[in-house]
Amino acid sequence: GLPGSLLCRKLLGANPVATMPLRGLTGSEPLTILPLTLEPEAAAQAHYKACDRLKLERKQRRMCRRDPGVAETLVEAVSMSALECQYQFRFERWNCTLEGRYRASLLKRGFKETAFLYAISSAGLTHALAKACSAGRMERCTCDEAPDLENREAWQWGGCGDNLKYSSKFVKEFLGRRSSKDLRARVDFHNNLVGVKVIKAGVETTCKCHGVSGSCTVRTCWRQLAPFHEVGKRLKHKYETALKVGSTTNEATGEAGAISPPRGRATGTSGSDPLPRTPELVHLDDSPSFCLASRFSPGTAGRRCHREKNCESICCGRGHNTQSRVVTRPCQCQVRWCCYVECRQCTQREEVYTCKS
Repeated sequence: GLPGSLLCRKLLGANPVATMPLRGLTGSEPLTILPLTLEPEAAAQAHYKACDRLKLERKQRRMCRRDPGVAETLVEAVSMSALECQYQFRFERWNCTLEGRYRASLLKRGFKETAFLYAISSAGLTHALAKACSAGRMERCTCDEAPDLENREAWQWGGCGDNLKYSSKFVKEFLGRRSSKDLRARVDFHNNLVGVKVIKAGVETTCKCHGVSGSCTVRTCWRQLAPFHEVGKRLKHKYETALKVGSTTNEATGEAGAISPPRGRATGTSGSDPLPRTPELVHLDDSPSFCLASRFSPGTAGRRCHREKNCESICCGRGHNTQSRVVTRPCQCQVRWCCYVECRQCTQREEVYTCKS
């Protein structure tokens, strides 16, 4: 299941939108991305066609068609989540490579990386929908209503809060619960819900005071979601502490085998259920090293690294090449009134490090 606004495309390399799946959100079919700007068509039919192009399951297509804002928000969520994934893993051996063949192989397996993809995708959709509601881009939802705050009579509700109540309900229905007998499906659904829970945990109440000379005779408050970058950081931490549950296949080769009872019960489990009752990411299989080219990633040969930060880890002991180059960048910039920035051009020599093959 997959990813949040958008981070600088140059930072993340090739356009991730064109290759981004939402397997956790759309079943086994990768999500085909449509342009963010729809062609001018009859308004009543445009969003129907947009939903059809997303290759959703029947129930999801019906939910998409109910509101013209859903298709655009789905596309935004995919792009946002993909970019955040690539940002969070930019220094890792697996840098959230999502080209089609790697993505398809990865999503067939229950790796920690797969767990992160499911969580970041559901988080991205929850976040994008809540923001779309408060921005007035949806027909079936608007601003959040007043929360149940202590001393409620002392608060005057105002502003336009992000509608997390609507978006989390929509996402849970959109994802749907799979057969409880299939552990892999339950693991995927569990990781989807972790993404939603991380969004909920980041909600803050923001207030402004109104009154004579700034006195707080009247206070206007509304709820806001944490920036999606913060959500990505929290999910990255959960990735690093993910719990393994039972599976007969621990190698990074071959297809997943039959499910076996977990070795030792994970914290928070009960009875014979291997899934934890805590909001942690869970996975079934040990991850590959991602050092060498395989069906899961292109490997790390030729990857740029940072000598003091991650060359040893990313290059997997093969060492790295060093190249020196001269670069020219804007520097000593000053804002001129009105209305431009004036910069000098500074030339400097820098070292570039890349992993050996």
